Amino acid sequence: MRAGEVLPPLEIEITRTLIVAGALASRDYQDVHHDPEAARAKGSPDVFMNILTTNGLVGRYLTDHFGPTAVLRRVAIRLGAPNHPGDTLVLRGTVEEVEGDTAVVRVTGDNGIGRHVTGTVTVTVPVPEGGAR
Repeated sequence: MRAGEVLPPLEIEITRTLIVAGALASRDYQDVHHDPEAARAKGSPDVFMNILTTNGLVGRYLTDHFGPTAVLRRVAIRLGAPNHPGDTLVLRGTVEEVEGDTAVVRVTGDNGIGRHVTGTVTVTVPVPEGGAR
C-alpha cells in the first residue's frame, strides 16, 4: 500500500434485483427504489439505487482489493448520476495517503450517464505477523 497506487477497476452490472435487494437489506422502503411506476411519477425513468447500497459496493470494492482483514474506518461518499437497471457501475480508486497500516483511498464510480459516486475511504490493513503483506 503506497500513495499513488491505482486500484484496478471493478465493474458491477446494475440489475433491478440488485437495486431492490439493496434497498430492502438497508430497510429503505422508499417507492423509488422498488416501484418503477412510482419512480416515473416522480420524474425518474426507472427505479434507482439508494446510497446505502452504493456505500456497500464501495466497501466491497476496497475489501476485495485489500483483503478480508481490511477495516473500513471512515466512508465519506456523495452521489451524483443515479444507477438504473441495465447500466454498469465502474468503481476506481487511488491511494491518496498512507500512514502506517492506514490509507485514505479516493474512490469514484461512473455509469453510462455520468459520475455516480465520489468520495474517500479510510482503510486499515493490519500487517500480518512476520511483517509481510
